[in-house]
Amino acid sequence: MEQPFSSLFTLLFSFIFFSIRPCLSSSSGLHPSVAASTFLHRNSTAVSDFRVVNRRTLLECRDPNPFLQINVNKNSSLLSNEEWVTVTVSGVLLPLENDWIAMISPSNSNIRDCLESKTFYVQTGDISDLPLLCHYPVKALYVSSDPAYLSCEKKECRKHDSNGRCEIRTCSATVTFHVINIRSDIEFVFFAGGFLTPCILKRTNPLQFSNPNAPLYGHLSSIDSSGTSMRLTWISGDSKPQRVSYGNGKSQISQVSTFSQQDMCSSSLIPSPAKDFGWHDPGYIHTAVMTGLRPSSISNYKYGSDAVGWSDVIEFRTPPAGGSEELKFLIFGDMGKAPLDDSTEHYIQPGSLSVIKAMVEETKNGTVDSIFHIGDISYATGFLVEWEFFLNLISPLASKLSYMTAIGNHERDYVGSGARYQNMDSGGECGVPYESYFPMPTAAKDKPWYAIEQGPVHFTVISTEHDCTPNSEQHQWMTKDMASIDRSKTPWLIFTGHRPMYSSSLGIVDESFRSVIDSILLANKVDLVLFGHVHNYERTCSVSDSQCLAMPEKDENGVDTYDHGNYKAPVHAIVGMAGFSIQRFSPFVAGWSLVRITEFGYVRAHATRNELMLEFVNSTSRAVIDSFRITKS
Repeated sequence: MEQPFSSLFTLLFSFIFFSIRPCLSSSSGLHPSVAASTFLHRNSTAVSDFRVVNRRTLLECRDPNPFLQINVNKNSSLLSNEEWVTVTVSGVLLPLENDWIAMISPSNSNIRDCLESKTFYVQTGDISDLPLLCHYPVKALYVSSDPAYLSCEKKECRKHDSNGRCEIRTCSATVTFHVINIRSDIEFVFFAGGFLTPCILKRTNPLQFSNPNAPLYGHLSSIDSSGTSMRLTWISGDSKPQRVSYGNGKSQISQVSTFSQQDMCSSSLIPSPAKDFGWHDPGYIHTAVMTGLRPSSISNYKYGSDAVGWSDVIEFRTPPAGGSEELKFLIFGDMGKAPLDDSTEHYIQPGSLSVIKAMVEETKNGTVDSIFHIGDISYATGFLVEWEFFLNLISPLASKLSYMTAIGNHERDYVGSGARYQNMDSGGECGVPYESYFPMPTAAKDKPWYAIEQGPVHFTVISTEHDCTPNSEQHQWMTKDMASIDRSKTPWLIFTGHRPMYSSSLGIVDESFRSVIDSILLANKVDLVLFGHVHNYERTCSVSDSQCLAMPEKDENGVDTYDHGNYKAPVHAIVGMAGFSIQRFSPFVAGWSLVRITEFGYVRAHATRNELMLEFVNSTSRAVIDSFRITKS
């Protein structure tokens, strides 16, 4: 989610800010332009000390310490596909709180000055004339995360005097990084000066992955409403077609694609992170469709090739066919990812780990048919390696169930790219990585809207980041789609996308979007509207044109029940509480808002032909903290 700023306003504000405050420059703190970007880009690239580390003055560490070392505690220089790497710094004469270690990839990146690319950093608001790091660290840890470091509990005598007493003692520390196979080699670099005034002390030798071509991060999606075909998408460093083997001896050859820096969006005035310092080679994206499956059934697969290796055998479940009697699914938005170690990364969504953990536990018993993630998927926002950490995180879910997605502002929006909202929220990705990693059953590239039926539910999935005004292609598509639904086959119609039409959080709703869509939903008797973008949970009455047309009644268990046998208007719910820091509500609440919750979690849904039941599950306690029913009498 972001507050919408036009490109004109952004440039105008920058000009005024820098014109009236020329004297704020400091070599030790935030340059005024970076400070300004906290306002202008606070949700585009989420500026923090670490996130602008490659826009800092890079000082020379004048450190004559001959004892200083940084080492990786491994018997081999080769890395597996996923492991915890222990890094030790030793020979430190004076441990300081702002000493830190960065994981850099590729290891041959120039981590010194990068003056020739200074204009590329304007994306985060920095228009200063400073030496800049050419490459963005993947992640970083303060050495003080080892509690023994600052107190120098791990001592070693380096020099004795003539009486045998220790004359020089040094300190050491050990930190641990979670590392996944991102194909390019890595190194660990010891910095002094914190993120504000970094200087290089020592660096390790490069570490390579034992199999940079390994097939990794396989995830599933539905290609149609039959439940008999599933698409598998995975990543490899190898461009040659690979294979998915599934069921009893069936197999399909993969189609291979990739994308490059040239595919990323940018502009002549404000080049993007995706185009420069946030770029990481994505390798090759493989997709293959498994056909001849049975709906609502268990099968298994593995993917890869004899040349690059094979994945483990993975058991998965197909969703029910459209028109069948029952569907159980999970739905949420704005999840992203967080590191499994104690490191800081470009963009962290703190609730994502608890939400993933809770959903993995829920899916273990086989009671979930599919998953819907409705926008703001990885929050990579132009720092491409973040996609792979996200794919690694969701693998326990997405490798076993149909993982359907909708595009959000942090996947698509970029000024001048044709997106509906002219901001920088995708960091220059403009939908390319999203559509590559998550191919949905859409009509064409950069038309990320689609419909799919599972069980008794018809899902109309739109892109709120593309034009949906009455003469637009998407408007014509959604109108035709909803008008053609056979409600005797799929009695429930769920309309979903990213940006909401109703929210009690101020400054969020695009009134023009709501005015266009409201009447379509009412005319087609949409039962339920689910959006994300706002990082909380909110449920409405049966609402249209900002008016409550019907209120739910309590059933015998005290659960709010909406009677759509006597249909009045859709029920709306915001489900953007799956990872990003929770957003508080305004004290000014409209009458259509019935429930507002500021906790992390996800929504569990169960649809039969006569009832649609939804429950908001708190991801920490696993308790249901809101539930409601929609019935057809």
